[in-house]
Amino acid sequence: MSGRIPVDILARRAPEFATHRVAPLARTGSYALITGGAGFLGANLADRLARSGERVLIFDNLARANVGRNLAWLQQRHGDRVTVRVADVRDPEAVRQATRGASVVFHLAAQVAVTSSLEDPVADFEVNARGTLNVLEALRRCSDPPPLIFASTNKVYGKLFGAGQLRRGARRYEPGSAVPHAVDETCPLELFSPYGCSKGAADQYVLDYARVYGLPTVVFRMSCLYGPRQFGTEDQGWVAHFLISTLAGRPITIYGDGRQVRDLLFVEDAIEAYLLARERIDEVAGRAFNLGGGANNACSLLELLDQFARLGVAPPPIGFAPWRPGDQLYYVSDTARFERLTGWRARTSIAEGLARLHRWLIASGLAQTERAAEKVSA
Repeated sequence: MSGRIPVDILARRAPEFATHRVAPLARTGSYALITGGAGFLGANLADRLARSGERVLIFDNLARANVGRNLAWLQQRHGDRVTVRVADVRDPEAVRQATRGASVVFHLAAQVAVTSSLEDPVADFEVNARGTLNVLEALRRCSDPPPLIFASTNKVYGKLFGAGQLRRGARRYEPGSAVPHAVDETCPLELFSPYGCSKGAADQYVLDYARVYGLPTVVFRMSCLYGPRQFGTEDQGWVAHFLISTLAGRPITIYGDGRQVRDLLFVEDAIEAYLLARERIDEVAGRAFNLGGGANNACSLLELLDQFARLGVAPPPIGFAPWRPGDQLYYVSDTARFERLTGWRARTSIAEGLARLHRWLIASGLAQTERAAEKVSA
């Protein structure tokens, strides 16, 4: 795939952004490189860096719906401080060019849906595993490699616990006597689904390039992120998807029984962790860290829907479907390792985070737009 995507393709992929200028790739100076920077986490991270005075290069193929909105928002706020390279991590030459002036690389570009990995495991591998290897190889060839902070996933731990190991409560699964209340990094990897395999391979390559080549790399095994600028879908970004669907008057399908538990991490807390990893790279390089909201921010899918009432949002119609491959019944991050090294902690409660996401969705008009689209298609 070529490094520069033609304007007509760009217009189809991100019509909200196509009328904005795509700045040329910076050739001199220093910038923070964010692969997948037009996405939810990437756009929020780019905004934070640009607000602090840093130059940012976003490297993204704009494949996900609505990411053009994020780019338009960033360039409206920051102008030329945020530049964009429309390219793909599967293109090694484009990756090499993008890393040449980077002072840090936040590698967020990925195929993110388990369902998509089941439909096309080869494409999933090429983006997640080979794309990450392209980034690592580009950095290995740098005379002074910048830090690499990589977004992995809790899916590298596999299904973890079976129903027989958990207590099935009225609204959530609870850990049994032999199940830890939170998962730390000593938990063995057990890859499940093509997505789990591709991200797990990338995860291990990032750690191994620190061991073998001395690259300053860090792996974050992410739990569930949520917050403003998340255009959630059924396959990815389920917190925003649930709230958007509810506001738009659409029914929600829950895969499984809704009692599965996740710890939720608000996007600003995640960004603090990524910036601390860069700041403390000498202490954290070559290590993997579980990153999530922890036990204080754990809830089931059903419990999350219960919280919508506090926002003044009527509960949505709910349907249930069979479990999907690799679904975890219970996952809560133990973040103690990263906390001890850096002083980081998750500060945003679910109630506060949901309220902020709700306010952004109302202000953005996204839910109203989707409600209108539903009426047209009905």
